[in-house]
Amino acid sequence: MDFLPKDVREGLEAARKRDMKKRSRLRVRVNDDVFPVLKYWDKGFSLDAERAPHLRGLVDLYDGSRHLYQCLIVASEEEMGQMRYEFKRSTAAVDKAPLDFAREENAPVGLIPNMG
Repeated sequence: MDFLPKDVREGLEAARKRDMKKRSRLRVRVNDDVFPVLKYWDKGFSLDAERAPHLRGLVDLYDGSRHLYQCLIVASEEEMGQMRYEFKRSTAAVDKAPLDFAREENAPVGLIPNMG
């Protein structure tokens, strides 16, 4: 693509980023800021380098409105207009507290009071 004029290359890059943002439902949330994820892999993700700051620390990863992971991240490098972030830790988000005991497979769901 080095043979193309600079403005054409920039236009193609902008169109590529716009397409990636539309296809991905993944979002990173930091406090009140939300950034669309351009690429995701098992050890990290990338964001648009123009929009995303050099994030570091605890972030939340969402698929649409579904909370997937709470992640501890560090910015690694900028490559082709994308800022890459690596996971130091990635913990699956759960909607209820974990049990602190082993639940029997055929344990009763509830108790029926003795009415007699």
